[in-house]
Amino acid sequence: MTIREVADYLKLAEKTAYRLAADGKIPGFKVGASWRFRKSEIDRWIVAQEQGRN
Repeated sequence: MTIREVADYLKLAEKTAYRLAADGKIPGFKVGASWRFRKSEIDRWIVAQEQGRN
């Protein structure tokens, strides 16, 4: 997924998604200068966030 796609998926502003990715708070990796995300990793991250609240 691109930064735009992950931002849409998480209902975030792109700027917020960039900041979270750069801070290592959401799982992603860079290809050249562009961020990329695996949907499966984002889904696992969401589950971990939900479990952390309980």
